[in-house]
Amino acid sequence: MNRERGGLPERLVLATGNAGKLRELREILEPWNVDVRPQSEFTHAHAAETGLSFVENALLKARHAAGASGLPAIGDDSGLEVDALRGAPGIHSARYATPMASDADNNLKLLDELAAVPAAARGARYRCAMVYLRWPLDAAPLIAQAAWEGRILRAPVGVHGFGYDPLFEVAGTGRSAAQLDPAEKNRISHRGQALRALLLALRATERPG
Repeated sequence: MNRERGGLPERLVLATGNAGKLRELREILEPWNVDVRPQSEFTHAHAAETGLSFVENALLKARHAAGASGLPAIGDDSGLEVDALRGAPGIHSARYATPMASDADNNLKLLDELAAVPAAARGARYRCAMVYLRWPLDAAPLIAQAAWEGRILRAPVGVHGFGYDPLFEVAGTGRSAAQLDPAEKNRISHRGQALRALLLALRATERPG
């Protein structure tokens, strides 16, 4: 049986195939002593991300992982919003350049799109929506959302992180997300903020399992 302690399960599945996301989420969850299993242990199929928002896609991912594993699931959907591009790449961040784009491909396209945009107009933010489901058809999901403000640089800087991190200068720091060590990034990032909010809600809510 999957017993819950103040709303937190002993075991759960993370609905992601992204190695960077999985590493970050497991590091953040470590203090809660939860046995975190990746979705790949149960299925190599991925949820179709057909939603029109981060929340919709996070729900689709969590339902897919819960169904495949029989465990409570956390699903997240996150991406980069650039003001000069009217919110793009947004929910298409992982496949901005092409459906099978690499991080380098996506970064190059972003730089091309912003080539003529001055520094003052390069505002951007990372967004994350995170969902917790007790089972696939849970009609009362817990949802947390967070944003991480910054701007887009003219060239990549830093060696840590993944995705658009080398191009994303974190507001008030003068450093890119790829220049932050993993612990610092987890403390202040959109994903870290959303996951901690979700876990606090879970710990405060006794939910029958």
